[in-house]
Amino acid sequence: MSGKLLRLACTAAVAAQAALAPVPAGAAPQPQRSVSQLLTDLQTLYRQTEQATETYDATADRLQRQKAEVTRLDGELARARIALQDSRADAGRLARQQYQSASGLGPYISLLLAPDPQQVLDESHVIEELARQRARTVDRLTGAERRKDAVARAARKALDTQQSLAGRQKKQRDAVQTKLHDVERLLAALSPDQLDAVTRLEQQGVDAAQKALTAAGSLPDDRPASPRGESAVRFAMKQLGKPYVWGAQGPSAYDCSGLTSQAWQHAGTPIPRTSQEQWRRLRRVPLRRLRPGDLVIYFPEATHVAIYVGDGKVVQAPRPGASVKISPLASNPVLGAVRPG
Repeated sequence: MSGKLLRLACTAAVAAQAALAPVPAGAAPQPQRSVSQLLTDLQTLYRQTEQATETYDATADRLQRQKAEVTRLDGELARARIALQDSRADAGRLARQQYQSASGLGPYISLLLAPDPQQVLDESHVIEELARQRARTVDRLTGAERRKDAVARAARKALDTQQSLAGRQKKQRDAVQTKLHDVERLLAALSPDQLDAVTRLEQQGVDAAQKALTAAGSLPDDRPASPRGESAVRFAMKQLGKPYVWGAQGPSAYDCSGLTSQAWQHAGTPIPRTSQEQWRRLRRVPLRRLRPGDLVIYFPEATHVAIYVGDGKVVQAPRPGASVKISPLASNPVLGAVRPG
């Protein structure tokens, strides 16, 4: 299912407050799940979906770089083939010169019979230079052949890697779509009362987590943003209301790390594409020292990310069926924070 169809399906399910699906005749009735269990199930599905999405994004990013490498190597191989052709042409001229010299008296005998000894001495230098040129031609031909063979092997290997990544990406895309279908089915099975209760319980959990951070003194003390951090925040805030779509990097939709990476790209500081790479490669900072533009990473596997905007809040592309919005910093279990640049 495409991201657009999924959003329509999820929106319709929430807006229409779909009733529980009918139970097939003869089937045993399913036990009623508690509100907390429904919330746990939904959060688990959302988390699994985002894990699958981040894996897909990482492969898509690597595939994009691999395609660029294949293109680069194809260009290098074309140049290596031209250089080899030029070297072979030089070698052909060398062979013809040697044949022509062998058919006559030869340059050495001709010089020995010359009446002017100085002329012999001068032309001997010419012969030495010709010999050096011929040696360089042979070396250049040998090197060009080796270079062409090496680049051809690298190009074949790069293309094989690209094809392998493309196959892996397809499998990961299918895994994301399966998880999205699971979310869609669970949402469609919620009654209006269940949906309202799940929403209230989720908000209570977020409020409690935010209060706990405040009580522990872990919320930031609102340090001023750097110029690029401020630019990243401005970009992210302009995306408010745009839908979450897995794998999207704008301009009409985003997933979580698509939003953060594009915000910093527009601020002039490229950062890794996925939340896991952002957590692994960017400089970590304590929560209390956060400043607007820094990234807050969530869950033990670093599978979600948001941009800190100040006042204990973040802007994020939260999950399937939702839109880019401002949320409390503790809207998900916090792993830590990093600072681009």
